[in-house]
Amino acid sequence: MTAGRSRTRSVATAALLGALACATAACGSSPSAESAETNEPKSAWEEPASYSYTLTSITQVLAGTFRVQVRHGRAAEVVGLDEDSRRQAQDPPGEVPTIGALLKTLHRARSQDADTAEADYAADGHPVRIFLDWDKNSIDDEALYTISSYEPTPG
Repeated sequence: MTAGRSRTRSVATAALLGALACATAACGSSPSAESAETNEPKSAWEEPASYSYTLTSITQVLAGTFRVQVRHGRAAEVVGLDEDSRRQAQDPPGEVPTIGALLKTLHRARSQDADTAEADYAADGHPVRIFLDWDKNSIDDEALYTISSYEPTPG
């Protein structure tokens, strides 16, 4: 009887060690790193010198929907499409970021270990949504940018 019990314990111990090894390997992979990789564009997108896009921004500093014309890498013309954005569009056009500036902010947030720095990308690689939360315990530091109607334009 002791030989049977010993064999059962050996099999159970081996199974437990195998499950522990699998769990340890799974714990070694970081879900946030995996999700960040999946959200990255499959092809490298390069910001053209001139393009237009619609930006819907929900932040403490910039709120509303804007139609933005970028020329030579700078916001050259900004039109507010709602009450909030019309008021803010009266500020200099440089107050509304280009897509490249939004990507720089995203990369800075990631390098400075923001609690959340996520992006979704279109098939061509340009971002269509960027969500930032520098500190999940802080109020009013979140930013959501939605990019639509993106069109490269001649120089």
